[in-house]
Amino acid sequence: MKALVKTEPGFGNLEIQDKEIPVPGKDQVKIEVKYAGICGSDIHTYEGHYKVAFPVTLGHEFAGEIVEVGENVTDFKVGDRVTSETTFYICGECEYCQNGDYNLCNHRKGLGTQQDGGFAKYLVARKDSLHHLPQNVDFQSAAMTEPLACTHHAVYKTDIKDNDLVIVMGPGPIGLFTAQVAKSRGAKVVITGLTNDKVRLDKAEELGIDHVVNIQEQDLKELVNELTDGYGADVVFECSGAAPATHQGLDLLRKKGQYCQVGIFAEPKISFDMEKVIQKEIRVVGSRSQKPADWDPSLELMNTGEVNAKAMITHEYDITQWEEAYQKIKSGEAIKVLLTPVD
Repeated sequence: MKALVKTEPGFGNLEIQDKEIPVPGKDQVKIEVKYAGICGSDIHTYEGHYKVAFPVTLGHEFAGEIVEVGENVTDFKVGDRVTSETTFYICGECEYCQNGDYNLCNHRKGLGTQQDGGFAKYLVARKDSLHHLPQNVDFQSAAMTEPLACTHHAVYKTDIKDNDLVIVMGPGPIGLFTAQVAKSRGAKVVITGLTNDKVRLDKAEELGIDHVVNIQEQDLKELVNELTDGYGADVVFECSGAAPATHQGLDLLRKKGQYCQVGIFAEPKISFDMEKVIQKEIRVVGSRSQKPADWDPSLELMNTGEVNAKAMITHEYDITQWEEAYQKIKSGEAIKVLLTPVD
């Protein structure tokens, strides 16, 4: 089968290879991939900024149909529509595994990073990571369950109350999902971006986000003060990974506000205004990936229509068209890009 493989470190080194069709073990299933989403980390991997277990087939956001099951698999059968968590292996013994925090296991191996992923016709996943697709969730939407689960994980690290003012900084796929999940919890949401984010800001309007702000054209702090009688926002989710956004986010928060870092910075060490954290008693939390408890709620948000994942798809390509997909993402024309396998 054809697979899109990161062959070695550095920029590029991503090529179509012929690989053996995988065979599931006794606790695994083989999935025929219908759609696989391109994640920001796939872009970072392509550009040489993110390490994976070379050579490996990329793609950790996907959905498909089971075509073969291992002998110990009883809850899933051939023909089931599924998606899978990215977790392929955990130690199962550490404190994090015992608490279901698989994203924090030191020995975790993930699909599309340490184990061949979804940019191929078939992949093998472990049965414990599988989730049935609800009736109203199609394959395209389901291929975005993983990034939605990441945002569900982030939002539920904060305490959002009805009518709280939440600011989401960065209107990329993660920001747009975060905004929708926050709205599902009863928040009033402001999402921010720049002039070159026009496509994404327009999508936020389409999705019904309460306030969509181009911070190069509108005074964000003035708006927040108007909406909160000068107190400031209740919660900020920083989803852009841009260091200046951290300073702006802390400045916009009210006293006793909550700040959640979701975006990943190009450089791990950045300047952070701890004076504001101290003086305003801000609660700061980081959010890494997702864990099993985030998946079924995320699928249900799509099933009920509280989150519209399909509306975020702007482009579809097959796995041989990586370069076109990459250019659309880098230019800002694309919001969410899905890839399909080739025979």
